Amino acid sequence: MKIMGLDLGNRTVGIAVSDYLEVIATPIGTFRFEEQDLNTALKLVLEAAKEHSVDKFVLGLPKNMNGSIGFQAEYCLEFKKMLEEATKKEVIMIDERLTTKMAHQAMLSADLSRNKRKKNVDKLAASIILQTYLDTKR
Repeated sequence: MKIMGLDLGNRTVGIAVSDYLEVIATPIGTFRFEEQDLNTALKLVLEAAKEHSVDKFVLGLPKNMNGSIGFQAEYCLEFKKMLEEATKKEVIMIDERLTTKMAHQAMLSADLSRNKRKKNVDKLAASIILQTYLDTKR
């Protein structure tokens, strides 16, 4: 079974996919859309899901540091509902606090330029979200 990891932002969605054995998450891209245009974001995710034969989704849930649900988390929950209705497939929510920071730190330690970090942070965050899920399943 292949699983897709998603890091949804206001203007981008980072996407990663697992291998068939559900061991390794691989980033596949960051896709841009108009601010808070969830319909376009959904269309982009559905195209990638079809291309990669995805059976399940893992979506990052950006909780506040105190664990509460804020505006951005509500935005992601709305997207979860849209994705479930469109695909009839399971969408698992994973706490994504600090994943973007982890992605930035990984790229800083790899000495990537600011421009490269900006282009890659969302897909790397999606990969961290998915890898977290895969690791907890084992």
